[in-house]
This record gives sequence, C-alpha cells and structure tokens, in this order.
Amino acid sequence: MKEFKLNTQSFLLLMCLVIFSSLDAVAQQDPQYTQYMYNTMSINPAYAGQREVLSITGLYRTQWVGIDGAPKTQTLGIHAPLRNERIGLGLSVVNDALGPAEETYIDANLSYSIPLDYDYTTLSFGVKAGLHQLSTDWSKGKYQTTDPLFNEPISRLSPTVGVGVYVSNREWYLGVSAPNLLTTDHYDDFIESIATERINFYAITGYVFDINNDLKLKPSAFIKAVSGAPVIGDISLNGLYREKLTLGLAWRWDDSVSLLTGFQISDGLYVGYAYDLTTTGLNNYNSGSHEIMLRFELRKAGRLLSPRFF
Repeated sequence: MKEFKLNTQSFLLLMCLVIFSSLDAVAQQDPQYTQYMYNTMSINPAYAGQREVLSITGLYRTQWVGIDGAPKTQTLGIHAPLRNERIGLGLSVVNDALGPAEETYIDANLSYSIPLDYDYTTLSFGVKAGLHQLSTDWSKGKYQTTDPLFNEPISRLSPTVGVGVYVSNREWYLGVSAPNLLTTDHYDDFIESIATERINFYAITGYVFDINNDLKLKPSAFIKAVSGAPVIGDISLNGLYREKLTLGLAWRWDDSVSLLTGFQISDGLYVGYAYDLTTTGLNNYNSGSHEIMLRFELRKAGRLLSPRFF
C-alpha cells in the first residue's frame, strides 16, 4: 500500500494541481497575471518595442497566500525598438513554481510594425522563440510518497515558438497571440505522461478615454483559452490621474476580484501593485494573491509620448 504524507493544505494544493493547472491531465495553462496590461510582451511578442523606449519590467506574483506550495511567478521583460523604429527586439524570462513543479521560459521576441493610414494606427506582427524547462521533484517538502513514480526528480527541456498580432494607436489597442505553437508531451522514466503542453490563445483589448486634463480612464479586457481547461476572462477599469497615480478594479470570471494601484515615481520609473481576492471555494483556505511590478525606462532610447497608459 502506498503511504502519502499529506496534510490538509497539501491535499488542497494537489487538487488545485489537477483542476487548475492540469498537471497529470490533458492540458497545461501558462502563468496568469492581473497586471497583464503592463506585462504585455510575456503574452504577445508583437508588443516588443511598442513602448518606443528601452523598457525593463519585472513582476513578482504570489498566488493563494496561505496554501503550501501555491503558485509563485517571476517575470523579467526587456524590449526596445531599433533605430528604424519598425523593428522591435525583446527578451522575456518567466519562472513559474507550483508545488513540486517548476517551469522556466526564456524567449527572444521580434516584432515588425507597419504604419496604417488611419489616425496614427500601427499594425505589428511578432514572433518568439526560446526554451521551456519543466522540473518536478515530489521528494521536497510535504509531497513525499513511497511510490517510485514520484521519487526521482524530473527535468525536461523543450523548444517554444510563438506568434502575435498587435494593433494600436494613442487611444486603443487590440492584440491576439499564441505564445507557444508547439504541443509537447513530457514523460518520466516510467514512460508516464507528467504534463502536456497545449496551445494557449490570448486576446487583449483596451481604450483610453480622456475625461479631462487630469484624468484618463482605460477599460480593458483579457481572454485566455487552452484546450482541456476553462476559459479565463478578465475585465478591468483603470484610472490615471495627472499621469502619476493609477487606481483600478478588475474582475476575473469565476475566480477573483482585484484592486490595482501604481505610481509613476519619475519619468522612467513606475511601480505597481495588485491584490486578488478569491471568489471561489478556495477563499476559505487562502488570504488572496499579491502581485508587484516595477518598470524602468530610458527616455534617451526613444520617445515616451503621452499618454503611455499601455
């Protein structure tokens, strides 16, 4: 008989592994973000260079605080346009940990923008390529069992190739993307499937309303879909006051409500924070999710025009 050493929180985490992230199931979802509107290149390579400056963004997310082994995600994005301003280059690094599993993505991003003859609108196409590493180690922490299937740490490396399209001007944006077009089945030494990569599809959109000289409002929407997992939908409303202070609310379908805030400390430095309150049954076992974002930009690398609300 197999002997598992699991407490109540660990058991709940394993249920989340099966239901939410679909390890040992048919599909695996990419990390999710509440401040995706400031972390766009991680989900759409066509965004590379769209800030028109050298832009460096770091984000840290800890989800479902209070549940042992709950998701923790760190991202780093660096991108800028080249001198001809039509080509953008970027580097994206994502580390996502969930219980005994850890994933790392390292991708190079390339975009090409075409000016359209309509209200300074630009159409951008993007591609990305890189590597994805999946590691599992059930021997750590409370995930211990005598089953040999889980005793050996597992590490698998696979390529990633993604595409995206991004259309925008100074008032609105619309983007669709698939960050990884390659489907990969990861197997352990017992030829048992431990995870399956499926294509994640993203759609984002937003519009900036100039209420007056001091206040701008931006409603936005986000949809993520992957075969074998629930569709994730997110709508938000952010306000920008005097191009310094940002306050917003967001709602994720059948998942959470969020409070967002941020402050433009200087011309090149912005800090943002988001708090998610879980609205599902998991609310009884965690105190919410926290997300901190820091963006640094060099104005001399390009033109930082107003409004830069996305």
